[in-house]
Formats: sequence, structure tokens, C-alpha cells
Amino acid sequence: MTDPRLDSLLLACPGLRLKTDPADLEHYGRDWTRRWTPAPLAIALPGTVEEVQAILRWATAQGVAVVPSGGRTGLSGGAVAAHGELVLSLERMNRPLAFDAVDRTLTVQAGMALEAVHNTALEHGLIYPVDFAARGSCSIGGNIATNAGGIRVIRYGNTREWIAGLKVVTMAGELVELNKGLIKNSSGYDFRQLLIGSEGTLGVIVEATLKLTDPPPASNVMLLALPSFEVLMQVFAAFRERLQLQAFEFFTDRALEHVLAHGAQAPFDEVHPYYVVTEFAAGDGAQEAAAMAAFEDCMEHGWVSDGVVSQSDAQAAQLWRLREGITEAVARYKPYKNDVSVRISAMPAFLAETQALIGQAYPQFEVVWFGHIGDGNLHINVLKPDETADAEFLTQCEHVTKLLAGVLARFDGSISAEHGIGLVKKGYLDSTRSAPEIALMKAVKRAFDPQALLNPGKVFDL
Repeated sequence: MTDPRLDSLLLACPGLRLKTDPADLEHYGRDWTRRWTPAPLAIALPGTVEEVQAILRWATAQGVAVVPSGGRTGLSGGAVAAHGELVLSLERMNRPLAFDAVDRTLTVQAGMALEAVHNTALEHGLIYPVDFAARGSCSIGGNIATNAGGIRVIRYGNTREWIAGLKVVTMAGELVELNKGLIKNSSGYDFRQLLIGSEGTLGVIVEATLKLTDPPPASNVMLLALPSFEVLMQVFAAFRERLQLQAFEFFTDRALEHVLAHGAQAPFDEVHPYYVVTEFAAGDGAQEAAAMAAFEDCMEHGWVSDGVVSQSDAQAAQLWRLREGITEAVARYKPYKNDVSVRISAMPAFLAETQALIGQAYPQFEVVWFGHIGDGNLHINVLKPDETADAEFLTQCEHVTKLLAGVLARFDGSISAEHGIGLVKKGYLDSTRSAPEIALMKAVKRAFDPQALLNPGKVFDL
């Protein structure tokens, strides 16, 4: 039987596309966490800003909670609809809208995939530089809602640095335009920056004006084999001193083992405990010589055991696959993920303490490490053994996360570097934010969403 609330929604928004089949409810009601059983009321797929406004006005009047939905590639439960919420999917709003050659901006609908944004920017001879492995399936709206980082933060920064303006629909159904593409704007509060990273709890992002930049200079990719965890930061310092780094990513032998089992090619004849893939500007002989000097210096100090430099775009892609293929390669193990960050200067001490903690806490589980060392971001993936029940595995992992949160608090770090808080990490928010900060965050939420209907239960509970 049709829910009468949906009949009233169609009256409020004639022609709106709705999905209510059980398979659609399951597909759209969850993200990559797969931890909660999806149970949305329905899936609304607006095609225009006006339809988004009508949906939110209806939801406010009816008291129906709404979960904004992009590509649902998140890892923190931020797009989960498990309690009868209406999922508002922006997948139909996926087009480029305008390019400004003078301002070098690209305005797009929020449902546009990141890879499509990249391709559109390239058509104009420019790039949108934020990038990560889920580029083909994640949406630009979701990237903005979580302030996504990725593999080139060391050179370009997070999503936040590349947003010139936003159009956002509030729960009252009002369309607000934030910043309007201005470079300088000191007229009051910058709500654009407030919406970036808000995880869909303050408003629904419907359009974004993105800053573009020149394509990077010609680059090379180098894969390094390291003998120990402790030398990682020395290698980073040696390469950063001599080169214009675009990326500096590390992973372990266990991570490589899973990627090789998933079809990648082995880079070396021998197995090494740790690896780094780094990309750097190499448009002339001097830059290439500097790269070799950095490599040789690290070899002389015993910080690097082996290495290979890409000789073609195809080989560079093969080397990058060793890092970017990790998440897909371990997905079948239902990994419990920690995504943490500290200041780069604190990374050596934090790495040592965290490695000891994880080694003692998870002797029975396989742990896969990788991370964006150049920006202080570490990913810890605990793989679930097939014979271990989901609930038992989760309980053990949550206990260790509490200990890890304590370490982060001592190092003034963050429990979520780039995946958001969502449902998964809200219990640890106080390890990253003080009580006065959290109180202010809740006050902001109430100002934007007085009935707490927009993505309720995410980040914190009111």
C-alpha cells in the first residue's frame, strides 16, 4: 500500500521521480560502510533546483527527515537512511552549467561525478585538481559536503580551497547563493565555508562554482621500497626538500599483497615491508637529476631499499594502481576503517605510538595501513576474518578506536581526516572538538534546521 505521505509529496511536487522498490531502497539507503540496514521511506530524484525546494518544503511541513545523497561512496555512514527518512538523491542533477574563462571557474550541478568534472575542465585546457580513487562514482556535492582530500592534497589542498561559490537549499526550501564566485568578500560570515564539510546536515548543495587551475608540469612517478616504518618521515623530508611534490603516499606489504591478488603487477622481485609512491614535477633534466639525487641520498642512509621510476604514462598508471587499488582489493573483508590525521611535524611520534597500539590491540586481525603522509593523514584498515561474526568484530574494533581517540587527543589530531564524522565516528567527536566547540556546532545546526530533519543523527545527536 502506498504511504499517504508520498501521495502528498507528489501533490507538492508534480512529476517528481520516486523510487520505492525494495532493491532501490536498499541501494540508495546505504553507503560503503554496509553497517546499518537501510530502511528509507522512498527515494526522491529531483531534476531541478525547484524540485529540491519543493521536496524540502514538503518535508518541513510533514516533519519527514531527509538524507541528501550523492555517490554514497562515504565510509562514515553519512548517507545512511535507516529510520524511514526520505533519501534525496541528486544523481539526475549531473551536468556542467557554465564555464568562465576569465575567472577560470566551472559551475556544475551537485550530482556531477568527480571524473566528469575533471574531463570537463580538461576540455577547457584547465584542471580541477582534487582527485582520489573513487573519482568515477563519487559526486562533487558529496566531495564538498565532506571537504574531501585525496591523493594530491600535498600540492593542491582539500576541496575547501577550490570552491568559489555554492547554491544551497535550506530545510525551509529557500535557495541561498553563497559567495557568488568572489575572490575577496569580507561582508559578514562566509556560509560557503560553513557548508563545506557539513555532511548534509545544514542544507542541500545543488550547484557549485569550482576554481580551476593550469595543468601541472610534466611529472614522474617513483615507487620506493622502505626497510622500516621509522624511516618514512626521513624519506619524505629528503624528497620534499629537493622536489616539487604532487603526492607522497605510503602503504604496507600487506596492502600490496591484496592489490597484487586483485590483478596488479609486482613492482620488485623481492618483498619489502613498506612502500611509498610519490609523484613530482619532472619537466626538465634538472628536476629529474634532483629526483635521482634524493633517491641516492636515501639509499646511502639506508632509508630506501629499492626503487623504480615510471618511463611512460602507462607505467605511471601501473605504479599508482598499487596505491589506489587498495580499498577495492580489501573490500570483501568488510574492513573497519580509521581515518585520522595529525600535524606533519607530529607524525613520527604519532606513527610510533599508533603502530605499537595497533600491534598490541589487533594480534588476531590483519591490519592494512596506507596514507597521505605528506598531509598527515593515516588510514588504518582492520580486516574481518571470515569466521568472526560481524558484531564481535565491530565490538573489538570500537574498543581500540576509543584508545586511538585518546592518542589523537594527546597529539591534537582529528578522528576524521577526510571521510567525515557521519554515524561511525560521532562517538569520538569530543576527542577532536572541545565541549564549547560542539555546543556551537549544535547551535548552528538548530539555526539552519530547527526541527533537526536534515540528515539527523549524523555528526552529533541533538
